[in-house]
Amino acid sequence: MTPQPLASAEILRGLNTQRVGRSALCFGEVGSTNDIAWDSAMQSDTDGLVILAEFQRAGRGRHGKRWISAPAAGVLMSVLLLDPDNKLPHEALTIAAGLAVAQALARVTCLEPDLKWPNDVLISSRKIAGIIVERQNTPPEQAFVIGLGLNISAAPPNEAVDCPATSLAEHLGEVPSRAEIVRAILRQLDAQLAAIVAGKLDALHEAWLGRCNMLHERITVDSRGKRYTGRVLDVDPLRGMLLADDHGSRIYIPAAGATIVTQ
Repeated sequence: MTPQPLASAEILRGLNTQRVGRSALCFGEVGSTNDIAWDSAMQSDTDGLVILAEFQRAGRGRHGKRWISAPAAGVLMSVLLLDPDNKLPHEALTIAAGLAVAQALARVTCLEPDLKWPNDVLISSRKIAGIIVERQNTPPEQAFVIGLGLNISAAPPNEAVDCPATSLAEHLGEVPSRAEIVRAILRQLDAQLAAIVAGKLDALHEAWLGRCNMLHERITVDSRGKRYTGRVLDVDPLRGMLLADDHGSRIYIPAAGATIVTQ
């Protein structure tokens, strides 16, 4: 059965968010939903704009990688956030976006996703969603685009991706409503953003750690041209992952530019 195309009116109906999803645009095929979001950043009244597409010709993940998804097989979404008062720390946005996806899936389905720093959402140790947070200065303010890819009815084959992937349909035995899942994600993200702006980061920190499967694990991370190996102690909403390295030092590694090499 061909999935029903996503429609703006269906996404926004009864959404009741304060910021995220104030408006939405749905497309059939685009280059990248993130690029459309950035093109909208200079227009008036676009804070909280949501861009959705059925297919991306050049959907991007972190570090120049492509996000692979067959047409209408997932959720391909970007959220534009304008930040004139510098109240949205990049680090906090990264973990808030992943948490919002995990919480939304838990609410809509019977599944309990895990989180892998900095940007992956996992089910049974396989990747079901990925997040990219991009930042630009668009005078007179800075702006962010949160890009999200979520596998709904199918996942890319293992040979096409750098880690095993899965889909919601594989675990649920049916294809869930994409519109319902999008609405749930937007509501959770809206609540997380309100808490960040209010400076209430403790709850974000605690909720993220509650779904993290990395604490006390030994990992190797590449970050900004350097490689670190050690044990994960914490993931801080403002400073990044706290690593106790093999030389006895404690190092905060920011999410931007970081890649886990081994775990």
